[in-house]
Amino acid sequence: MIKLAILCLVIAAVAAILGFGGLAGTMVDVAIVLAVIATVLFVVFLVLGIMAGRKVKNTFK
Repeated sequence: MIKLAILCLVIAAVAAILGFGGLAGTMVDVAIVLAVIATVLFVVFLVLGIMAGRKVKNTFK
């Protein structure tokens, strides 16, 4: 998902250089949304992994 966000930023940069301001703005917005979604998913899975690790660690006592 981060790769898609970076790709959208590259497309936005090329579109801005070529003078397509509307397309560039839209692609930047898409890139921001993708980056936020990727960050939220990372945090959720990080918390789930930590919680699962604690359960496994507590069962071996």
